[in-house]
Amino acid sequence: MSTRATPLPRRLAPEESRTAALDAARALLIEAGPQGVTLKAVAARVGRTHANLLHHFGSAAGLQRALAERMAADITATIGEAVLAARAGTRDPRAIVDLTFDAFDREGAGALASWMILSGHHDALDPILQAIHRLVDQLAAGTGIGARPIAEETLQLVLLALGDALLGGPMAGALGLPRTRARELALAGLLGSAAIRE
Repeated sequence: MSTRATPLPRRLAPEESRTAALDAARALLIEAGPQGVTLKAVAARVGRTHANLLHHFGSAAGLQRALAERMAADITATIGEAVLAARAGTRDPRAIVDLTFDAFDREGAGALASWMILSGHHDALDPILQAIHRLVDQLAAGTGIGARPIAEETLQLVLLALGDALLGGPMAGALGLPRTRARELALAGLLGSAAIRE
């Protein structure tokens, strides 16, 4: 795990310091997984002290919760824009599936969520669930992409993306299916397709 320090100016406004710490935490999440998101590692990455991070987040769990909140806000904003564009016919619905799956897999949201659950920090998932709920409320005024209500489409898409992030590769391999099959199933569900053809 890399802990290269990024030199920062000696004095930062509190919000700038917090933002820098969350940027570093997100980079560590992608590089080393959720176990790499520690106060010590983040402090080293941003050139701050452990005490400075404690001041901003209170604990490692507080840092992880703040990271989950920020990631959820970023992810749901991006997905919301894609849904609205798909409704308007200016974006392929596949982009919604890819954005969601990438957020949980490549960007580490699935690993972070499972880490928090396994660590007993169930309330740390609240920001993610609240952000998804806000997204559904925002999009509920219109119809879903497929034939079902947006809340049902969101539930299916998020659960498939989370499961794929955690077990998708090994499961597809064990079943002799292409690695992309979960995404294809999610797209079919989103569009209301009855089946996927080989």
